[in-house]
Amino acid sequence: MSVSILIVDDEPDIAELFRQRFRRETRQGTYVLHFAASGEEALNLLAHDIEPQLIVILSDINMPGMDGLTLLQEVKRRYPRLPVIMVTAYGDDERRRRAAEYGASDFITKPVDFDLLKSQLHALPPSR
Repeated sequence: MSVSILIVDDEPDIAELFRQRFRRETRQGTYVLHFAASGEEALNLLAHDIEPQLIVILSDINMPGMDGLTLLQEVKRRYPRLPVIMVTAYGDDERRRRAAEYGASDFITKPVDFDLLKSQLHALPPSR
């Protein structure tokens, strides 16, 4: 059974990196990857029901327009049980505190440790 992951990042090369690092899982049908380049685009995708079932959002914090923390707050308002993992190149304690305060499930830094991320994803229950 496939489940979906929504990756939100304004850097165009991030989508290709995730496609490469999740190539085996997508070929096996474990995950379907969806991409949004902004918080607004992510909310639009969510409003139209991502299929198959969405299990997590991975969102960059620093993006133009709606930043990741604002997106996190809006996702938690609309879909309180949907896990959101915040991803950033900056690992300072203030961002971690704010992400946790707003309901982030976890907080990871770039460069992403994909083996660790995959084990975290594997442990997520269906949420929506």
